[in-house]
Amino acid sequence: MTFKAFQVDKTETGYRRAIVAREDAQLPEGDLLIQVQYSSLNYKDGLSATGNPGVTRRFPHTPGIDAAGVVLDSATDEFAEGDEIIAIGFDLGMNTWGGFAERIRIPAAWAVKLPKGLSLHESMILGTAGFTAAACVLKLEQAGMTPASGPVLVTGATGGVGSVAVKLLAKLGYEVTAVTGKDDQHAFLRSLGASDILSREALAEGSERVLLAERWGGVVDTVGGAMLVSAVKGLRYGCSLAACGMVASPSFEASVFPFILRHVNLLGVDSVQLPLAQKAHIWHLLANDWHLHLADLEEPLTLETLSGAMDRILVGNMVGRGVVHL
Repeated sequence: MTFKAFQVDKTETGYRRAIVAREDAQLPEGDLLIQVQYSSLNYKDGLSATGNPGVTRRFPHTPGIDAAGVVLDSATDEFAEGDEIIAIGFDLGMNTWGGFAERIRIPAAWAVKLPKGLSLHESMILGTAGFTAAACVLKLEQAGMTPASGPVLVTGATGGVGSVAVKLLAKLGYEVTAVTGKDDQHAFLRSLGASDILSREALAEGSERVLLAERWGGVVDTVGGAMLVSAVKGLRYGCSLAACGMVASPSFEASVFPFILRHVNLLGVDSVQLPLAQKAHIWHLLANDWHLHLADLEEPLTLETLSGAMDRILVGNMVGRGVVHL
């Protein structure tokens, strides 16, 4: 069977992107052959398409760390032809051909069955970014965060993870403060449920001090670097920050004062290698008690419009979630 795929090739002068025809026989080995109906665009996909060696080392390559579709063929009893599945993380779209193609072949250990209450389309408006937002909120609540803890800060709030985090926290009854450098997106953030909006500069005020005024009952940090440090310094006593991104910087240049004097927690959140049972649990939440109306987050994309969107996401010019319709 011939199908279309978005392909990145390494050349003598850089990396070339094109839509190519591919055959089932060219796909890697795996338990499940999937007809992909939707994928979504994440920052990591942009890195893959530009040859970032921390993401992708083998070319030609098809990015796409997310995929949702229907099982065409299964080599395992866990799945049957016609099952609707979600696949995110693991090696998908990194060094294994990913979701920016009409068909993929993957190990069964990378897939979860689509839970009732969630459509394939909705699952990819969420994608890795929305899933990560939910994982952050879950970890914060497991550490004791409740709406009574105080305002919850979300950095990078117009991005994929941040926008879903704002919307989910607001649904769950939290007072949300959104951080953004985009002055023209304040109305969008308020429409998602943000109660207050801070500029990056406002968050950084007083950052030379080892402690800041106790403001935050929890933090979802999607960017890392200086904003992460400022947010930690402003946590209320005994509260927690969930860190899931490092687009600003992987460095953490701070003292232990907040941790010792205020008993706060820095929680790391990973959505790539998270065990499948935990992934299934979070998808179940998103299909049920945490189900969101997502249409206001979506920017529809196709394989033909994907390359330009990749360029935009790498420079911070995408708002919400880019969803690839296949």
